[in-house]
Amino acid sequence: MRIGFDVSQTGKDKAGCGYFADSLIQALYRVAPQHEYLLYASFGPYYWDEAAPNSALLRLGKTVRLHLRHADFESAEFFWRHPPAEVWDGPLGMPDLIHSNNFFVPYPLHHTRLVYTLYDLSFLHHPEWHTNTNWVTTFLGGVYYASLFADGIVAISEYTRQDFLRMFPYFPHERIWAVPLASRFPLPDVEPYLPKTVHLRPGRFWLTVGTLEPRKNYPTLLRAYAGLLREEREADPLVIAGGQGWRMEYLQELIVSLGLQQQVHILGYVSDAELQWLYAHCKALVYPSLFEGFGLPVLEAMSLGAAVITSRATSLPEVAGDAALLVDPHRVEEIQAAMLQVHRDHALRAALKERALRQAARFSWESTARQVLAIYDRVLSWPKRYVLRGQFPSVP
Repeated sequence: MRIGFDVSQTGKDKAGCGYFADSLIQALYRVAPQHEYLLYASFGPYYWDEAAPNSALLRLGKTVRLHLRHADFESAEFFWRHPPAEVWDGPLGMPDLIHSNNFFVPYPLHHTRLVYTLYDLSFLHHPEWHTNTNWVTTFLGGVYYASLFADGIVAISEYTRQDFLRMFPYFPHERIWAVPLASRFPLPDVEPYLPKTVHLRPGRFWLTVGTLEPRKNYPTLLRAYAGLLREEREADPLVIAGGQGWRMEYLQELIVSLGLQQQVHILGYVSDAELQWLYAHCKALVYPSLFEGFGLPVLEAMSLGAAVITSRATSLPEVAGDAALLVDPHRVEEIQAAMLQVHRDHALRAALKERALRQAARFSWESTARQVLAIYDRVLSWPKRYVLRGQFPSVP
């Protein structure tokens, strides 16, 4: 099988989509090295990363090679908006199948099957959480076209699969599968270390992880943490690890207004080694997200034995199972009470850590890769789902 695989977001500052693509392609090669893998460091007119793909991906083996890359964003954008042939099959190396991981849908494809990774539909339910550019890129450039052209969809949770079918009921139900993610931790041959920007004592800090964006619910968490400090003056600091996102410009002002300047540490984007240390040594991960397609930080933290407090919303209960304290992410007092409980009850914290390791052991990238390979086989055994007659719509 010749597999075209989108690795356009696997560079040095990768987030959720990049971690998915990076971890999956490595697992695919470990499970099935006999296939040929064509890596697309450039994929679609919306993204370009000079560091993509991760150099480790190019050392996987002889059947893995870089097929498509562009020198800069302008040349990538021109290429994808002005395809050099009538269809994309040829320019993309005539693969049997292409797996899109960054929202973009290449069309038309006359021979090649298209598998699309579906992360979540938060932009449809809550457009106010997104910029106009994000909304157009994700919806018009991605999910909507996937609903028309994808031969198969990999949804990263059962919640996301069902949500998609509710929003796009015309899509064939048998062509979308829920395939869970897994944790990449502990990292092999990597020595975890404390971020240099902050002094922390093991077991004496709260942690939250995620890009600074509205759905991560940072304002509610900060108010809950301020309430905790009113109850426990000696409570431990709160650490926020995540790159700058969008529509959170007021976050620092909120921290000041709550009087938390000394207790809250915003680290920004951290390395894998730093993140591994933070997960392994936090008092608990507090992740009251409003909407998740999967919620990878919850599973990553659990794989390193962290106690977890997270939301009973969207996909998060699927990931957490019975190994976390679940809270209503809209209720400040409920998040505060859970933090106070973990802070005061050492036995509970120890039990959560033990249950976290058991829950995380249920997930593995090898298992995910095998499920994805089975999807590839199924999609290739079927005729292409939909071939348009006449004019193809233009990319927005």
